Amino acid sequence: MKPPIRVHRLGQRDYEPVWRAMQDFTTGRGEDTADEIWQVEHPPVFTLGMNGKPEHVLDAGDIPVIPVDRGGQVTYHGPGQVVIYLLLDVRRQGMGVRALVTTLERTVIDYLEGLGIQAQARADAPGVYVGGAKIAALGLRVRRGGSYHGLAFNVNPDLSAFARINPCGHQGLATTSLEQLGVDVSWGEAAEGLTLGLGAALGRRIEWVPSAPLIPG
Repeated sequence: MKPPIRVHRLGQRDYEPVWRAMQDFTTGRGEDTADEIWQVEHPPVFTLGMNGKPEHVLDAGDIPVIPVDRGGQVTYHGPGQVVIYLLLDVRRQGMGVRALVTTLERTVIDYLEGLGIQAQARADAPGVYVGGAKIAALGLRVRRGGSYHGLAFNVNPDLSAFARINPCGHQGLATTSLEQLGVDVSWGEAAEGLTLGLGAALGRRIEWVPSAPLIPG
């Protein structure tokens, strides 16, 4: 039996210190390093993936834009969005990047189905969609056999921020949230449901850890 995945609840944290901590965690991994999930909520920020084109940021205004080392284009993080970072030894798990993306998408689809919402993935644009509007974005990086970055799921964020970018590089792509769909679920409930679903999809037990990892700032 594979060891459990340790889950840290970070609360609301600035994006860059958490990103740097994920990099440090991955660099320092050993064969026996436990896999972890970090649940976090970020203040408003646009992140631009390695393939990202700056022209997809239409009007950043007072929201910072941070180039990062995940795949994909530009996305928005902000209050009301559940962000789940997956720090997984993919070799030990026996999964490639594509299979891991599919697992994340399936986790969100199954979670939404439990809320009575039909959702789909798209082959041309990773993520999860409800009626053509994006409710969850995905972005991963695998380095030294370890994954980081992960999943961003819209509970009740300010959706107007997505109008200031071409989400994931797609002009005019609509976005949605549980709130917009009329579903009353708290941030914590969504974070827990998605985390438990991800553990089940990976065939792993979840272990809730009271202390958060050391993150500067």
